[in-house]
Amino acid sequence: MKYFYVIVNQDKPYARETARHVQEHLEVRGASCVVKMEKRRKASGRYTEVSDVPLEVECVITIGGDGTLIQAARDLAALEIPFIGINRGHLGYLTQVSREEDIGNMLDALLSDNYQIEERMMLEGQIIQGEEIQFEDIALNEILLTRTGTPRVLHFRISVNGEFLNEYTADGIIIATPTGSTAYNLSAGGPIVVPHSQMMVMTPICSHALNTRSIVFPAQAQLQIDIMGTEQCVAFDGDMVRQLEDGNRIIIEKADCVTRLIKLDRVSFLENIRNKMTGI
Repeated sequence: MKYFYVIVNQDKPYARETARHVQEHLEVRGASCVVKMEKRRKASGRYTEVSDVPLEVECVITIGGDGTLIQAARDLAALEIPFIGINRGHLGYLTQVSREEDIGNMLDALLSDNYQIEERMMLEGQIIQGEEIQFEDIALNEILLTRTGTPRVLHFRISVNGEFLNEYTADGIIIATPTGSTAYNLSAGGPIVVPHSQMMVMTPICSHALNTRSIVFPAQAQLQIDIMGTEQCVAFDGDMVRQLEDGNRIIIEKADCVTRLIKLDRVSFLENIRNKMTGI
């Protein structure tokens, strides 16, 4: 690789300094590096537009936390460019490097094409009223149905591939990808799924029933959530939020696009989970 695009979350400690280090390291070795400081969300809802990225770019480097990488992956999914993250946030399940002394080795591996690319499944969600699609977006981690306003339980009906599954009374529901299984899904008691697998995990949040558990569906499944009541919203990766109305339907299925993540080491998924969770 010789052409890089760096997205920097300025709110993270030492992110600007790290960006300068990355740019200097790459340019001294003859590579091209464009640095973008993440600022306000644009009218499109994105922080980075596809048109912002030069055509020759081969890799996007994010500097921040998992949220910075996820946002960039959603914004630039149409480009099918691989991503790698430098962690300046908290746990950093998705980011490859956290320690300052490891950044140079990471960049050298990219320059010498010494890496692997892992494709991660994404979700597509649509909000439908009648026959009209009112809004649609994609998610790398999860699509979340939750409440707004008064703290009260929500009511909704779930169907899978057109067949009724169940009605739920809960604080919300999470539809997670394997990548998102270690995020909100895990906190809500859902299972951890190997990230490169192809499936969806549905996990109710604080369900008012004794027998309600997470359900794992194949990637080819289509989930429909019928909204029953008001003061509800849907969030895509905890970022893009849309208010819902009584009678709305949410259709969730596997997206046509994927996120391509660069993997540098041979640390197994289980070892990574063990390391990240130590002391939590």
